[in-house]
Amino acid sequence: MAAKDDLGRAGEDRAAAHLLSRGYDIIDRNWRCHQGELDIVAVHEDVLCFIEVKTRSSTRFGHPFDAIDERKRQRLWRLAYAWATAHPEHGRRRMLRLEIVGIIGADPAEGSIDHLVDLR
Repeated sequence: MAAKDDLGRAGEDRAAAHLLSRGYDIIDRNWRCHQGELDIVAVHEDVLCFIEVKTRSSTRFGHPFDAIDERKRQRLWRLAYAWATAHPEHGRRRMLRLEIVGIIGADPAEGSIDHLVDLR
């Protein structure tokens, strides 16, 4: 596995631990369909949350949140609706929310973490 993939996996693990510590119930990770992949799907206070995780070893190329442009945001919404449709037992009558967890550091376990709770 490439170093970039290892960094990303470590970042997702750190993000999952961060979410669990804040009362999120993680119900899916790395869900894929023909449109792409969702990193983490969780429930928080009866809201169905779709969390994109971006991990960077430094801010040399910008903050991790900078990677979420309008096109990516729209794709995440399409993936969220696809997930909710594929999992009606979780998606019915729940509010949906996009979130981003950004991690910066050579070692994601020790790096800084930012959590944007409501990406509109």
